[in-house]
Amino acid sequence: MRFNSVSVRRYREMQLDSSIFKAYDIRGIVDKTLTEEAVRAVGRVLGTLAVEAGAPSFCVARDGRVSGERLLNALIDGIASTGIKVLNAGAVPTPVLYYATKHFGNGTGVAVTGSHNPPEWNGLKMMVAGVTLFAEKIQDIRRRAEAGDWITAEKPGEVEVIDAVDPYIEKALSGIRIERRLKVVADAGNGIGGPTMLALFSRVDVDLIPLYCDPDGTFPNHHPDPSKPKNLSDLIARVKETGADYGFALDGDGDRLGVVTNTGDVIFPDRLMMLFAADILSRHPGEPIVYDVKCSRKLVDWVAQKGGIPTISPTGHSLVKAKLRETKAPFAGEMSGHLFFNDERWTGFDDGIYAALRLLEILSRSENPSETLRSLPNAVNTPELQIPMEEGAPRRFIERFSAGCRFDDAEHVITVDGVRVEWKDGFALARSSNTTPVVVLRFEGDTPEALARIEKRFTEEMKRIDPSINIPH
Repeated sequence: MRFNSVSVRRYREMQLDSSIFKAYDIRGIVDKTLTEEAVRAVGRVLGTLAVEAGAPSFCVARDGRVSGERLLNALIDGIASTGIKVLNAGAVPTPVLYYATKHFGNGTGVAVTGSHNPPEWNGLKMMVAGVTLFAEKIQDIRRRAEAGDWITAEKPGEVEVIDAVDPYIEKALSGIRIERRLKVVADAGNGIGGPTMLALFSRVDVDLIPLYCDPDGTFPNHHPDPSKPKNLSDLIARVKETGADYGFALDGDGDRLGVVTNTGDVIFPDRLMMLFAADILSRHPGEPIVYDVKCSRKLVDWVAQKGGIPTISPTGHSLVKAKLRETKAPFAGEMSGHLFFNDERWTGFDDGIYAALRLLEILSRSENPSETLRSLPNAVNTPELQIPMEEGAPRRFIERFSAGCRFDDAEHVITVDGVRVEWKDGFALARSSNTTPVVVLRFEGDTPEALARIEKRFTEEMKRIDPSINIPH
């Protein structure tokens, strides 16, 4: 990108709340930790990064939160001040923003979204020149924003309103084959995914029953987080009431998927990944399938049995996406419900809406879709357990635990993100959360007895390393 007249200025230093700069994105409470001034400054830095990377333009969008429009305006103001052209997709799901960066050929975009957080929160998910920004790159943004280290053009970049939804729908429908008509309930949780999802599914042969599909940033019916079973209770009730074949739910910005059967069973994402992996490996034998450290050991065995290469990744949608780029795998997913299709039909970003469409395609081949879901291999596991600690303490504990733990009876000890220990009949995990000061624990066994043994063995080793640690049960 060339500009006729550009100057580089260093403004007075500004103080930003460091807590908003997370491992995977920028996120905070609006007007408290995340202000319009902070978003504008971040926009200036992002625009500068795009100019430095040679991006021809910059896509932006927002979700349906009450604060979204004014934060998006501040972001646009900051980005345009660097002279780069801004393509404004408006209020659309985050996956539509991701697709816009592909469709318009810039690989560069920001979604103003609070994802599944409470209504008073908002944030930014960012990519520049085809690379999702996370970890140290986000801290670099903070440092440059605080120092005023950005480009200012004599003439701001043009702002163009674009339609990204129609191109997204056309691309999503390409190659989809629905074998028979199913009845499905779809819960958008009053997030921004509802209208796009309805427009997409109106183009295929399905009896779709919408639930909470009108965007409302106050989320009046339930929290838009399908990873929590309590948020699926209305969906389960509607599936049973209507006699639907199954139901699915989106999170607040449409990039995660949750699924329930006609009897109310929740099919957690690692089991859902089995279905997708088998389908993709039938056309891509011998390819890697990426999963995060929280996923079931059953998924690992399943991928290997289907002829794929199970490939572990640290937890976090940005980190899984980085592993996907590194391995060029045709599919990746994580326990939170981020699902990434990277085959000949899709473009490698996490998308709950598109995943729901691919699920419909697969299940339309089945005489009993819910039974197909229920029959996927399963194990006995605990809910995700958390040990609250002071800021910085979880990482220090995991470092000590990783260096000092001894599991000679285990098959594998994996340390790509915390400590994951695998036995032939289950696994245990302890990792430091990247978003809150807690140690996250997860235990799984093939049987209740195996689960109890694994949990006892693992927690005893944790207490050997730190006798003061308070392990929840």
